[in-house]
Amino acid sequence: MTHHPSCLIADSSRFTSFFPAGTALTKLATGFIWAEGPVWFSELNELRFSDIPNNRMMRWSPSGGLSVFRQPSQRTNGHTRDRDGNMISCEHGGRCVSRTRLDGQYEVLVSQWNGKRFNSPNDVVVKSDGTIWFTDPPYGIISDHEGIRAESEIGHNHVYRFDPANGEVIVVADDFDRPNGLAFSPDESELYIADSGHARGHGFGFEDGRPRHVRGFKVVDGKRLANSRVVAVINEKVPDGLRVDTEGLLWISAGDGIHCYTPQGERLGRILVPETVANLTFGGFGKTRMFICATSSLYAIETARTGAQWP
Repeated sequence: MTHHPSCLIADSSRFTSFFPAGTALTKLATGFIWAEGPVWFSELNELRFSDIPNNRMMRWSPSGGLSVFRQPSQRTNGHTRDRDGNMISCEHGGRCVSRTRLDGQYEVLVSQWNGKRFNSPNDVVVKSDGTIWFTDPPYGIISDHEGIRAESEIGHNHVYRFDPANGEVIVVADDFDRPNGLAFSPDESELYIADSGHARGHGFGFEDGRPRHVRGFKVVDGKRLANSRVVAVINEKVPDGLRVDTEGLLWISAGDGIHCYTPQGERLGRILVPETVANLTFGGFGKTRMFICATSSLYAIETARTGAQWP
């Protein structure tokens, strides 16, 4: 393991209190092309994540180290868990959202809106009412690097809400360039969504004037979004995956590491990571260990925060 002790940059004196004394960023594993979508299984003491271009899902545990969980994986990207503990996954290759039950049973949950195939579902969260909210940018269809090159059937990049109870799929946001990571506030009154439009996709570089921010929305009646506001602008490449802790602070992926913001838009500090970060999650005992998927490697850092994500 590689340790990086000087990885914290504080913008506020509060930031250093978020970490135990002497904490260091640790590289747990490497050898991936684009690591993404970490999700924690406390009952197994296991982390699962995607290695998208290699078309595989990996697992890592303190006792078992690194191994392949599933290959091929339909080039899965983001993952989360539902209220029954099942794994909910976004698939670039399958252009769908799928579920893997605890017994290993796999099924496609939703793959179309209004009779048209999704672009390439990217990241996903499950609300306490069981509804599944996910983003659908084109990163899996603009080249064969993270998916299978194809034309968009929908012609737009939306954010969706899917209700497994009745099969309803609705658009909750239609004004994003390239919607990406998303997370609910702890009380689910607000939904944060990253827009990574500045990053055009593999081989296409970056484009000035395109969005590189995280927006916050009020959740109305449990199924609509209103009162859009920009919470954070990420100038170090783009925001990608993000998570919220139990006190409502946002932890956002960026080109130089992880940026920590208040819901009011104040940046408190950064965790510097040697590689571009795609996503993160909280796990370990008490959900206080932050796991970071960054390009070719998996990193971790101990914190004094607790992740708000289920379970």
